Amino acid sequence: MNDAPSRSVRLFGTEEIVEPPRLLAAGPLTAEFEGGNLRYIRFDGVEMLRAVSFIVRDKNWGTYNPEITELTIVEDGEGFRVSYDALARDGSQAFRYFAEIAGHSDGTLRFAAKGVAATDFLTNRTGFVVLHPITGVAGQPARIETVEGRFVETRFPEMIDPVQPMMGLRSITHSFAPGASVTCRMEGDTYEMEDQRNWTDASYKTYVRPLALPWPYTLEAGAKLEQAITLTVIARSQNVRQGRAPITVRLGKHAGRAPRLGLGLDPDDANDALANAQMLRAIGPAYLICHYDPRRGHGREALSQAVEVAAALGATPWLEAIVAEVGEFEREIASLGQIVHDLGISFPVVMASPASDLKCTLPGSPWPPCPPAVELYSAVRRAFPDARVGGGMFSYFTELNRKRPPLESLDFVSFTTSALVHAGDDRSVTESLESLPHIARSVRNIVGERPYAVGPSAIGMRDNPYGQAPMPNPGNIRQAMNRNDPRHRGLLGAAWNLGYCAHFAYGGAEAIALGAAIGPFGVLHAARPFPQPWFDQHGGLYPAFHVVRGLASLAGASLIEVAVSEPRNLQALAVRGESGAVELWLANLTGDKQLVSLDPSMASARVAVLDEEGFVAATRSPNAMDGFEKPLGATDISLDAYAVARIRFS
Repeated sequence: MNDAPSRSVRLFGTEEIVEPPRLLAAGPLTAEFEGGNLRYIRFDGVEMLRAVSFIVRDKNWGTYNPEITELTIVEDGEGFRVSYDALARDGSQAFRYFAEIAGHSDGTLRFAAKGVAATDFLTNRTGFVVLHPITGVAGQPARIETVEGRFVETRFPEMIDPVQPMMGLRSITHSFAPGASVTCRMEGDTYEMEDQRNWTDASYKTYVRPLALPWPYTLEAGAKLEQAITLTVIARSQNVRQGRAPITVRLGKHAGRAPRLGLGLDPDDANDALANAQMLRAIGPAYLICHYDPRRGHGREALSQAVEVAAALGATPWLEAIVAEVGEFEREIASLGQIVHDLGISFPVVMASPASDLKCTLPGSPWPPCPPAVELYSAVRRAFPDARVGGGMFSYFTELNRKRPPLESLDFVSFTTSALVHAGDDRSVTESLESLPHIARSVRNIVGERPYAVGPSAIGMRDNPYGQAPMPNPGNIRQAMNRNDPRHRGLLGAAWNLGYCAHFAYGGAEAIALGAAIGPFGVLHAARPFPQPWFDQHGGLYPAFHVVRGLASLAGASLIEVAVSEPRNLQALAVRGESGAVELWLANLTGDKQLVSLDPSMASARVAVLDEEGFVAATRSPNAMDGFEKPLGATDISLDAYAVARIRFS
């Protein structure tokens, strides 16, 4: 009997079957048709728009996966037509719509939809969403037409805009390549734009129905909706991409110091962490972020056990404390400090956040009652006089950008991210890494010279600031707002973690916490109520274990700049040790094989590759990367889907 894991489990941690996108072509115009919507709309091989989608969302911002029927696709080389019927529903409500897409070789594309509420339908958004890419677009000019018919010259924001950079929209025109522009006209509603980099999406999102209007809102049974998006190419680019060249990787100058790496710990996972402490200690985490929330019944035992886990892992315990009280917050914080003192334990670093800041407050909405930030952090300093005090947001960069902390009260600023806020497919997860340099620059713009730390962050969501909770995932599928996301256990998760660390290392973070020691965001298997294919039978280490361990060992080393010709597809991090030896880590962020051309100085290097061939061996030994190592013997290397490579040379 063959009990080897399937390729899908090795790459994605799930057996879920995903239908590949279909490429639609009309001369130089191409688009990928996926799930009823369009992605990667290109002209002459150059991306114009990241996506045009007709979406239906529930009251918690969850996006329905529509049932598509009567699908028809016709192509003749000079044009394409797509039409289908769709039904978005759950056990209590339903919305039907008909969609038609037409593309032409002159670059014109129209996506129209007509819908009707089959029942009273409670929704936060139903209609078109348009995504503009960020690479080559951030900070660049745009010409907008408003719903009143006025034309305005503006720019896509360079720093991440906390609210809506463009409002009351009817069309947006921008340059997508030298000599090439496209106009996106949006009809059927009032549209406005938000900067999706806030949530680590690699896009600016233009959507229907202004957020200033009440939400959720009800489409009454029988209510009709009709909208359309039309793209028009104004000038044609001569920048036609000719085939695929190898991705080049070139080393540069000194770029600071590699940050410390940490892990998160939920009190519910403490016993499992202690049971696996010997293996987790092999990672060498610099610190452990110990979550504490009195609303969940956390008390003396949770605090004591958290410090015990940190000691067992050889890590410094950081306290991440939720403050539940508003009027009596000083008393609550003082009591927490007294409990820690009475237990005879210590947290050299303490981060605190009011419970009300764990939920999103949309632009224009009133802020909920909350302790004054300066007084809250002053209370933390009184309760923990010997600790470094951190603050910001335990939720996402979005909330930090919208509610900025009093810097004079803090030793450092912190926040987290998730790759699953708006979309759950594989490419959206890895696309999220494109936004991180923008987040790093925007954070530095907010905090100035103040240090900042990021995490604990993972692909999945620790909490849901935009709804009641992260999505349950008993079927082990890909979906937005997952907590237990299957890809965390696959090679994609390892590649994502490397890309995440690389971007924030070069972005100046002093410390980065990746996921957790154990549990839904952990680095090794432990029994859980959700399925973990193959690992539930065999146990073992996840591929991310080897990435986190490898990067944790680099803390304090001299960072070296790495120039990558296609950073969307490949990410890299390099350091030089005191002896002068160089260690370079690479991650293939795609499901395709990538040929990588290395700096000629690496010809004598040794390389260890973690890919699907070595997956099973990697689950068995913390030293698997050393066992994989062999002479590189060339300056070109081929990396399979979501493979990670470690290259060492003097």
